Amino acid sequence: MHNLVIHSGMPDVDAARKVLQTVTVKTPLQYHQGLSEKYSCEVFIKREDLQVVRSYKIRGAYNFISSLSEDERMRGIVCASAGNHAQGVAFSCRRLSIRATIYMPAITPKQKIKQVELLGGDAVHIVLAGDTFDECQEYAMHDARRNGKPFVPPFDHPKIIAGQGTVAAEILEDIANVNYLFVPVGGGGLCAGMGAYLHMASPQTRIIGAEPAGAPSMKAALRAGKPVTLERIHRFVDGAAVQRVGDLTFSICREILYDMLTVPEGKVCSVILKLYNEDAIVAEPAGALSIAALEQYANHIRGKRVVCVLSGGNNDIDRMQEIKERSLLHEGLKHYFIIRFAQRPGALREFVNNILGPTDDIVRFEFIQKHNKETGPALVGIEVKWPDDFHRLKERMDANKLNYTLINQHENLFEYLI
Repeated sequence: MHNLVIHSGMPDVDAARKVLQTVTVKTPLQYHQGLSEKYSCEVFIKREDLQVVRSYKIRGAYNFISSLSEDERMRGIVCASAGNHAQGVAFSCRRLSIRATIYMPAITPKQKIKQVELLGGDAVHIVLAGDTFDECQEYAMHDARRNGKPFVPPFDHPKIIAGQGTVAAEILEDIANVNYLFVPVGGGGLCAGMGAYLHMASPQTRIIGAEPAGAPSMKAALRAGKPVTLERIHRFVDGAAVQRVGDLTFSICREILYDMLTVPEGKVCSVILKLYNEDAIVAEPAGALSIAALEQYANHIRGKRVVCVLSGGNNDIDRMQEIKERSLLHEGLKHYFIIRFAQRPGALREFVNNILGPTDDIVRFEFIQKHNKETGPALVGIEVKWPDDFHRLKERMDANKLNYTLINQHENLFEYLI
C-alpha cells in the first residue's frame, strides 16, 4: 500500500459523522455463518441496505447538501443519479426544505423512481434523460450551469466521499483487525471514502474493489493511470455502471486499493437469489457485488476476518425474472439452441424421448418463421438440473447428428433472439 498524501481536498470523515449523527442510522454489521463456513473464514456483512433510503448514498448526499450556503440553498440544487444517490438527495432536500431537480437515466427501474418521488415529495422534480448515467449527468450539469444552481455530484467531491467514508468508521467501532474489506465500485466514492479512513485507522486492512464485468471503469482507469471513458458498458448493475470514474475518487483509490476485481453479472444474480432465498435479504445488483467477488479470493481469505459492504437493497421486483434467467445462464443450467429438425413426422417426438435427459426441461420452444412464411428452424430453451447434464445433452445431440447451433455464446444473436 502506498503512502496516501492527506491534503485540504481530502475527505474529513470524522466531521461527516457529526453532521450525519441525527440523520442516518448505524447499520448492522452481521456475521454470516453460511459464507464463513463456505470460505473457512469470518465473513461479516455491513448492511447498508438497512440504511435510511436503503443505501449508503444518503451519507454523502446529506453531508454535501447540508454544507451549502443559504444563497445556494435558495437557488435549489440539481443532481444526476441511477437511483440511490437520487433517493439520498430527495430525502436530504425534503428534510432541509431545499428544491431539487433530479435527473435519472431513462432506463432507471420504476421502483427507484417511485421511491425518489415518495422521499422527496413536493421538494423534487424528476427528469428522465439519457440512456446511461453519464449521458444523464451531462443533461443535469448543463441545467445547473444554465440556471446557476449547485450540482450535487454522485461521487467525485470531498464532502460526498467523506459521507460515504463513515461506513468504515462504523465498521471499526464494531470489530477490530479486519483483514479484507470487499467494497462495490461504481464511480469510486464509497471505496475512496472508506479507503481514506481505513488507511489511517486500520492500515493493515486490504481493500478489494468489485465492479461489474460489463462496466470495468475503475479497472480501466488503473490500467491507464488515469480515468478513462469506456465506449460501451452493460447497464444491468445499474447502481455501479458508470463509463468513467471520478478524478478525485481515482486519485484516492489508486493508492488504497489492494486489488480491483470484475464480477460477471450472472454471478451477481446468483448471489442476489441466494441472499433472498436463504437470508431473506433483498439486495440490488450493485449491493451484491462485494459478496459475489469473494469466490475469486477464496484462497486468500481462508482463516481471515472479512467484511463485505452490501451497499443497497433497492431492487425492483419486476427484475426478478431477468435476475433468475441471468443466474441460470451463468451457472450453466440454461441453454438456448437453434435446431433444424428433420422435416418428417415424429422428429420432435424423437428429440423429446431420445435426446432429452430425464431431468432436462424445455422451457421455451418456438418456430422461427421464414420470410416466405414456411416453417424454419426452432428456437429451443433447455434447463438442466446440473451443469454436467448439459454436456451429456450435447453428446446425445451430436450422436444423433442433430443440426443445431448453441447461441449462448453468440452475444449479438442471443440478445436479438432472447
